[in-house]
Amino acid sequence: METGLITTKTNWLFDQAHSEIGFKIRHLMISNVKGTFKTFDATITTDLKDFTTATIDLWINASSIDTANETRDQHLKSADFLNVENHKQILFKSNSIASPDKDGNHELLGELTMLGISKKVKLNVEFGGVVKDPWGNEKAGFTVTGKINRKDWGLFWNTPLETGGIMVGDDVSILCEVELTNAG
Repeated sequence: METGLITTKTNWLFDQAHSEIGFKIRHLMISNVKGTFKTFDATITTDLKDFTTATIDLWINASSIDTANETRDQHLKSADFLNVENHKQILFKSNSIASPDKDGNHELLGELTMLGISKKVKLNVEFGGVVKDPWGNEKAGFTVTGKINRKDWGLFWNTPLETGGIMVGDDVSILCEVELTNAG
């Protein structure tokens, strides 16, 4: 009789009230504008509770972008940027998660798709730990950061400044706080 290892899969859900998918980008070459996406979800599965085995399929509703300025948000939703009429979702699919470094941080590799263009990205993941909340729910926390060049996804809109330079920087910093709930 053949014996094999039995792997128990664990499914994780975003705790929407305690998670944020955010970004920041240079504005006028002197400051940063920050924003978030308000609507997102994912299918996240691990072997047992080992997050180095995680598979992640994340989707973000592109029209849920929020920079706390409605005029700017409408421009970001337009064909100049996210073109939400034709590209409703931003997608991320993980490829691998490295074992932690000496500080406990992981490297997350995956494919980010925006505007129908898929590119490989590398993100940094700081694992906050796993705990039970006061109601007995098992939670896992992470901080995810990284940097992408928006031009790699065809986001070229810009305008030159009278004093030199450009209005919008090319590099977009990714800033995410993630809290997951063990769904079994």
